[in-house]
Amino acid sequence: MAFTRRDALGTLAGVATALATRAVSAEAPAPATAPTPSSLVPLPFDPKSLRGISEKLITSHWENNYGGAVKNLVKVRESIGQTGKDTPVFLTAGLRERELTFQNSVVLHEHYFANLGGNGKADGPVVKAAAEAFGSLARFEELLSGTALGLAGGSGWALLAYDLHSGGLRISWSGNHTQALAFARPLLVVDMYEHAYQMDYGAAAARYVDAFFANVAWDEVNRRYEGALRAAKAIRG
Repeated sequence: MAFTRRDALGTLAGVATALATRAVSAEAPAPATAPTPSSLVPLPFDPKSLRGISEKLITSHWENNYGGAVKNLVKVRESIGQTGKDTPVFLTAGLRERELTFQNSVVLHEHYFANLGGNGKADGPVVKAAAEAFGSLARFEELLSGTALGLAGGSGWALLAYDLHSGGLRISWSGNHTQALAFARPLLVVDMYEHAYQMDYGAAAARYVDAFFANVAWDEVNRRYEGALRAAKAIRG
């Protein structure tokens, strides 16, 4: 499935989240230079190994949607580099909006793919913290699933994040890559754009969400959580 204009307009989920995180997290430093198309992060798992998410879907998603965002980010930054004092401000504003869109798409897609490829068995410190924050593990999964399904048939992301501003776990809904929890570290990222499931499930988004949870790599989610705790400690001084 090609990276469409709709995807481009919708690629801003978690921007403040992702950019703030990259600024404070030692484990995910901001790149010194703009990414190139060859800088796509490989899938961290065998695309044939996912349960309930086909190789064809995940490969298309990685290559066309994520890859398209990386390529477009390169192009828009090249265009920004050609602006000057005589460039109309509305053109500069439009380019900056596109840069933000593609940057967030890159970051959130990388988080999404990296938290797949596991056995789905929830365990570790982030699971304990989520159970405490939301009442139980079952309640946490119910809340995150409900948030994700609220985007079914549309576009956006559902996230479990660590709020670096006030501390603690938060579940957030992010439509069109724009409505993000500022200054938060994404821990578990669910892509709810139709390109993430339509090829396998059509409009049956709930089946996709079930398949997503069956493939979560909780080791990666725990790694992010531990990094967020370190970042929060450093921020507090």
